[in-house]
Amino acid sequence: MATKPKPIPPRIAPRIYLATLPIADPSVVAGALPELLAAADIAAVLLKFAPTDERGIIRIAKAIAPIVQSAGAALLLDGHFGLAARAGADGANIPGVDGLDDALSTLKPDRILGVGGLNTRHDAMMAGEAGADYVLFGEPDEHGERPSKEAIFDRLQWWAEVFEPPCVGYAATLEEAGMFAESGADFILVGDFIWQDSRRPQAALIEASETIHKHFDFAFGRSKFT
Repeated sequence: MATKPKPIPPRIAPRIYLATLPIADPSVVAGALPELLAAADIAAVLLKFAPTDERGIIRIAKAIAPIVQSAGAALLLDGHFGLAARAGADGANIPGVDGLDDALSTLKPDRILGVGGLNTRHDAMMAGEAGADYVLFGEPDEHGERPSKEAIFDRLQWWAEVFEPPCVGYAATLEEAGMFAESGADFILVGDFIWQDSRRPQAALIEASETIHKHFDFAFGRSKFT
């Protein structure tokens, strides 16, 4: 008797991962966050920091964490994984695999570890196999440079088709947010273009959410599974 093919589960539209601008004063974003968290399906917030010391990082994170967590989203620190517990954060995102072992031993099993700065497929697979909760593709490096949007799309599509841990696509523009939604990515990270929109961040975030769902539906509509 022929074996029936394994059914393909329905895909779920990517959720939004919202990155803040680098923060020195938590009040700069604290007032805007509640309406943003209510405006779209935000899974997590990546908290970025202007240059400061450990006390400053903890102070900022402790001011932001209750706002994010009360809305059902996770708060992750951009780097600084060793401060996540003291800051009341749910985890951290680290840039590359060099500090992976230390981050894993510090954060797991209670907190989330995301890994970006993945320049090669080998690095991505290393992070996934080691136990990262997600891999991030497409964010700028320390020089502000990043792969082409086509290269990021290919990396997201490859990961989504082959590996189980979630993948995140860093979208620098509204166009990229829609494009990466068609890749099979689990999350779309949006940041600067949301905060810098002249219409206010809430309008930009709503538009990004609508664009993500529109492109996802185009690529993975019900007709794709029937």
